[in-house]
Amino acid sequence: MKEYLDMFLTFARIGGLTFGGGYAMLPMLQKEVVENKKWATNEEIMDYYAIGQCLPGLIAVNTAAFIGQKMRGTKGGYACAMGVVFPSFVIIAIIAAFISGFADMPVVRNAFAGIRVCVCVLIYNAVLKLWKKAIIDWKALVIFGAVFLASTFTDLSPILFVILAGAAGILIQTLGVKKS
Repeated sequence: MKEYLDMFLTFARIGGLTFGGGYAMLPMLQKEVVENKKWATNEEIMDYYAIGQCLPGLIAVNTAAFIGQKMRGTKGGYACAMGVVFPSFVIIAIIAAFISGFADMPVVRNAFAGIRVCVCVLIYNAVLKLWKKAIIDWKALVIFGAVFLASTFTDLSPILFVILAGAAGILIQTLGVKKS
């Protein structure tokens, strides 16, 4: 029970201190789950994010559930998913009760503008860390370039990008093995 509580509280802290959605929680996930707790590797986090983006629901919840499932099965998945959702639920319930009274205040609008900028920087730093682990050779760089260009200049679904990138990785690896 203590371990489930630790998982719940860890993800509650991540969920409560992350502004900007699932991508914004990546730096905290790396710090807490990879570096401090050692519950997953950077590679696993990247895989969970990719799969979580393809599934219905929130990336943060899906990723938390994957990490919990890895740690302690279905109950662990529930503990982590509930932990990451709980702070948002409480905060949203409180804000919903009072939003009409302060949403148009300049100080509130300016605070959220500053938070958005901060979130962008945190995501950028997380991307740099992931880049070092993901772009390991020229083949990965080619896949990155293709997905980057396609996602920048088309409105295709991220699910399609993940599936095609996975297929490209399999194809490149298969062709590389046959040549050796």
